[in-house]
Amino acid sequence: MSVVEAIKPIDRAEALQSLLSAARSRHAEFAAQTHVSADVVELMKQAGVFRAMVAKRFGGDEMHPSDFLRLIETISQADGSTGWVASFGFSAVYLSSLPLATLEAMYANGPDVVFAGGIFPPQKALPVEGGLEVSGRWSWGSGSMGADLIGVGIKFDGAGPTGGLPRIAVMPAEKVQIVECWDVIGLQGTGSHDMVVDKVVVPEEWTFVRGGPSSLETPLYRYPSMPLAAQVLAVVGLGLARASLDCLNELAGGRTSITGAPTLADRAYVQADLAKAEAALRSARTFFYETTDAAFAMLEKGDELDAEARSLLRLASTHAAHLGAEVTRIVYRLSGTTGISAGHPIARYMQDAQIVPQHAFLSDGTWQNAGKVLLGLEAAPGFP
Repeated sequence: MSVVEAIKPIDRAEALQSLLSAARSRHAEFAAQTHVSADVVELMKQAGVFRAMVAKRFGGDEMHPSDFLRLIETISQADGSTGWVASFGFSAVYLSSLPLATLEAMYANGPDVVFAGGIFPPQKALPVEGGLEVSGRWSWGSGSMGADLIGVGIKFDGAGPTGGLPRIAVMPAEKVQIVECWDVIGLQGTGSHDMVVDKVVVPEEWTFVRGGPSSLETPLYRYPSMPLAAQVLAVVGLGLARASLDCLNELAGGRTSITGAPTLADRAYVQADLAKAEAALRSARTFFYETTDAAFAMLEKGDELDAEARSLLRLASTHAAHLGAEVTRIVYRLSGTTGISAGHPIARYMQDAQIVPQHAFLSDGTWQNAGKVLLGLEAAPGFP
């Protein structure tokens, strides 16, 4: 390789296509090892996934939320686990609650910082010289196998009120032991293992309240981080549903029945149910992005989002996640015996999509909280 080739800037569009190709072809690898491979995480960096939501002052893109969500949706169409891990590029938004000096240190070597975390159950941290001594075990550390920094939920005396929101302690990933215990029916490649920390001292300035006020003032960092946390996961379901429908369309025209029945495409029930699923997905997607665009436009004008606007973001996310799962179930049913094969994409899309609405941010309880806000009632802490 020549010197010129060695210093050639990375083409993000090419990197994204390489990422999508790897995600499509290596699903089985990620599932078997229960995490996305390190070289694919590197492709995410090259494609700009982890700098997308970092502030421009730190070399990031400070991307419009809808643009980032579309990026995650596109990656999720290729592979749900890869999209789920990529979605944590949004973490730059809630990490912006750290003090400005801490953010400057975090991005001192560039904006492509990979963050993962596990919050519950919050573990008691002990005040010691130099900060807080953190020990404990946390679950659901999605993306932790490829992270540079890891955050864990803590509580400590004298921390002050947090409004029911969790406090996070951030530390280098090498200080965390990953216990590989992720054994699930879908999204097997997300690496959502347990994390163990033993007497790591974290400076207090490397802790923050997730969902707390940002240290940055531009519109992206006034966007509510808890609704955004739900959105980046919900959009994985939209991507999987899109991939599932596209797969059925490709399958339907060529598959004939061993009994001599018409091809799938010629069957009336397939035609009708496919049309209904297409309409439902497009409707959910429109609600999802219109709500996002309306909220960000308000912030760009200098307005604040009221409880109803934030609640609509959560409602659109829950609807997208549940609808995405339902669409993949419809496709699975329409595919007949083809879809029951363990290695078939239709089976994989369905299994992955069922996991998305199981997440606490998108579970059935969020319907009730959204309804409370619409009725002028008080919702649970942390919602919306």
